[in-house]
Amino acid sequence: MSTTSKASQRINALLDDNSFVEIGGLVSARATDFNMKPDETPSDGCITGYGVIGGKPVYVYSQDVSVMNGTVGEMHAVKIANLYDLAMKTGSPVIGLIDSAGMRLQEAVDALNAFGTIYRKQTFASGVIPQVTVILGSCGGGLALFPTLTDFTFMEEKNAKLFVNAPNALDGNVITKCDSSSADFQTKECGIVDVTADEATLLDKVRELMAFLPANNEEGTDITECGDDLNRVNAELANCAKDTGAALSIIADNNDFFEVKADYAKDMVTGFLKLDGVTVGAVANRSEICDAEGAVAEKLDDVLSAEGCEKAADFVNFCDAFDIPVLTLTNVGGYRATVDSEKRIAKAAAKLTYALAHATVPKVNVIVGKAMGTAGIVMNSKAIGADLTIAWPDARIGIMDGRLAAKIMYEGQGADVIDEKAAEYETRKLSAESAARRGYVDQIVEPADTRKYIIGAFEMLFTKGEDRPAKKHGTV
Repeated sequence: MSTTSKASQRINALLDDNSFVEIGGLVSARATDFNMKPDETPSDGCITGYGVIGGKPVYVYSQDVSVMNGTVGEMHAVKIANLYDLAMKTGSPVIGLIDSAGMRLQEAVDALNAFGTIYRKQTFASGVIPQVTVILGSCGGGLALFPTLTDFTFMEEKNAKLFVNAPNALDGNVITKCDSSSADFQTKECGIVDVTADEATLLDKVRELMAFLPANNEEGTDITECGDDLNRVNAELANCAKDTGAALSIIADNNDFFEVKADYAKDMVTGFLKLDGVTVGAVANRSEICDAEGAVAEKLDDVLSAEGCEKAADFVNFCDAFDIPVLTLTNVGGYRATVDSEKRIAKAAAKLTYALAHATVPKVNVIVGKAMGTAGIVMNSKAIGADLTIAWPDARIGIMDGRLAAKIMYEGQGADVIDEKAAEYETRKLSAESAARRGYVDQIVEPADTRKYIIGAFEMLFTKGEDRPAKKHGTV
């Protein structure tokens, strides 16, 4: 491996020091049409091999833009496909570093078939080994399916490009009007990209993520030694019902919460944390984002959006595939009510309901605010399969606001009656205690004690086993 190429430098920056072992370094293109010569394509524009991250084995490929612009041809694809075969045999993650001009035109149908070969390998690996794509240059056309067939996508914030059709090829658009290939667009508008940063930070972030992930779907959730206090009390949690991203950071071991897709569908938080050293996937409603000083920097609606539901459903599916327990923090008042939302919200909410109900991993739900209407049911309620439901004392659980319910039930009666019945409805039908009396809530705990109760719940559920009806797969 040339230690001077950008592709090799990226591998060395990603992996533990001196751990990379190259495979297929002498492979070059077989095609000679259109003045191509085999000796002009060292490694056929793709460096492949294995190494370790934090002591964990991983397989990695890095496209070399200095060799035919990193284009994908027959042998380029064979190397990646062979890497996937080894990863599947050994049960280790695959990380792809993308920097390519796309399909190699000189190889025509051979290059076209090469893309399909890689798609197939990625499909078979899905749910078996974690797959991570890091976009560090161009990733266009059919190459755009590489990241979308994998589990997590990282993208360099300034120079990287991700697109199926180039911005100037879109009807009525030019790149100066809307750069649909930019990291900003793909992160905030499309929700494809999980993390954006400069290249050095991005590779560090990949290393951070790998510390949370198991090697494969049979290893079980990643477990490390916990140096944090399992019974840590956090008084500040009481103020985090709306900013659940902050709540998850407080609850996590050593306050380490790795959020994914933070800039997409901000009303829904997804990410990983460790509790007593065990990796847990978190999904939470969010209606406020606070800055470093604790001031509210952004307000969001306390509703389920189509984008948020889809984001959460995909994340839950990943966790279930890799046997990672799921924690939900619920604070939701209903569904987003706009014409655009109405086009997708029913299907998206059904997708999230299906993902949570179908998941067989340990599932714990903490109602930190509201769980109103069927939106509250969708958010990992006991009705759809949560193993344990915890509520904060001030949580509100029910069909609708007490005053609105009173106005409907006592229409035409005086304000005094409405006030009296609204207060009665709040106590008898919406309180956490009333839900607990019906068995819909298992524990009512003070916000400050949340961490120790969640840890206790997951420890109790550690040996959980649960079957589903025999079928090839669902259709939602």
